[in-house]
Amino acid sequence: MSAPSKQSNRTFVVATIMLATFMVAIEATIVATAMPRIVGQLGGFSYYSWVFSAFLLAQSTTTVIYGKLSDIFGRKPVLIGGILVFLVGSLFCGLAWSMASLIIFRLVQGLGAGAIQPVTMTVIGDLFTLEERGKVQGVMATVWAASAVVGPLAGGIIVDTISWAWIFWINLPIGIFSIIAFLIFLKEDVAHKQAKIDYLGAILFSISIIALLTILTETTAPAWILIALAVVFIVTGILFVLQERRAPEPIISIALWSRRLVATSNACMLLAGMALIGLSTILPMYVQGVLGRSPVVAGFTLTMLVVGWPLSVMLSSRFFRAFGIRNTLRVGSFMFPFGACFLLFLTPESHPAVAGAGSFFMGFGMGLINLTSIALVQDSVEWSMRGSATASIIFARSLGNTLGATVLGAILNAGIDHYATGEAANSLHNVLNEPTGLSELAGDATVRGIFDAALHWSFWGVVLVAVLTFATTWLIPIGRGVKAQGGGAASEAASH
Repeated sequence: MSAPSKQSNRTFVVATIMLATFMVAIEATIVATAMPRIVGQLGGFSYYSWVFSAFLLAQSTTTVIYGKLSDIFGRKPVLIGGILVFLVGSLFCGLAWSMASLIIFRLVQGLGAGAIQPVTMTVIGDLFTLEERGKVQGVMATVWAASAVVGPLAGGIIVDTISWAWIFWINLPIGIFSIIAFLIFLKEDVAHKQAKIDYLGAILFSISIIALLTILTETTAPAWILIALAVVFIVTGILFVLQERRAPEPIISIALWSRRLVATSNACMLLAGMALIGLSTILPMYVQGVLGRSPVVAGFTLTMLVVGWPLSVMLSSRFFRAFGIRNTLRVGSFMFPFGACFLLFLTPESHPAVAGAGSFFMGFGMGLINLTSIALVQDSVEWSMRGSATASIIFARSLGNTLGATVLGAILNAGIDHYATGEAANSLHNVLNEPTGLSELAGDATVRGIFDAALHWSFWGVVLVAVLTFATTWLIPIGRGVKAQGGGAASEAASH
């Protein structure tokens, strides 16, 4: 099997990757902005976090599978198939009639999204050297900046003037155009061979992860159900490891994942993913429900997250040349917990700019962590393992997103139960289940105070995980055991 053919038009391929990435990037900010209105119309605030968890659960469990399939069948068919599934999920999300149906269709969306991020990033690794890859990632950073501006603004306008269904249907024309462009411009020379797909490993892996996340989410379920799920998680987890050790084409290569560079990078990205999803899901509720601002303002506080991220990526090459990758990562990533600490100082009288500043600094630190981890891991393996290696990083971040959404959502509910009792608790839940509940909540000082205190429990969780992320960056063995293939300044920086 060979790498993508040099006949690929790299300029148009990158442009198409940017379009497909924009479709996923805008999904994060536009849904987070619109969710308070959606949950108010459909009801079921207790399942708020599951709208995010369902998507991330499916994405997490399929990312490594798509990565392996792209190593076997090539990048293009896997990528196009993933986009098609994502579009089907988007179509039906807009037709959802209840929270239960929305959660199911978000699962379908996640099944498709599991292919888009890892495979597009793998294509970049295939077509560009290490030095060129840094420049391409800088160009890709503009996608996140654009989605940061367009997503919250579009989300606020759509839910206020049209219908929240269009936050999902907006994906349809973008996805269809991306598929056509990939068919035309991305050329691959993939050797035909007998594929030995590890179906059993994929099934065991999915069951184990689903059981784990259900335990974390349904903490109020009867004890016997939680114990049964724990047994399923442990047993399927053990069987999965045994299966991967003997499978000729394992979904997850134990040898690959046990390398120190890969293992520490994955651990770092898992923690970072937990902190970021906490910020993305909790902050809009705080800005609307406690600060009393509009969905558009709430969305723009998240905009600063996705502005800081690409900004650090665009500046990274200068930082690498001046200070080396090691110092840039370890010092720059301090911005991650630094930004999280801003959340602790939010009060009902705070200006939204305080929340925006925290988002910006967290995004800046995350940009450096994400770029360095992916570049080093991709460059440490050959083409036939690059899809799996890239997918491992994306999987770790997606799993972190899922764990963060479930754990921090549980912390929020626990905080509400702790501070609100009797009539106050009923009043808070009733308000949250109204279409304009968050705006009404901000007008009730007593209920707003309870919501403020409960949300700060989740903010403390975000800060703790951000500090752990920063600490983990010091364990990544930068400059040792990395096979530089790109040459130039980036390779020289990697040796510092």
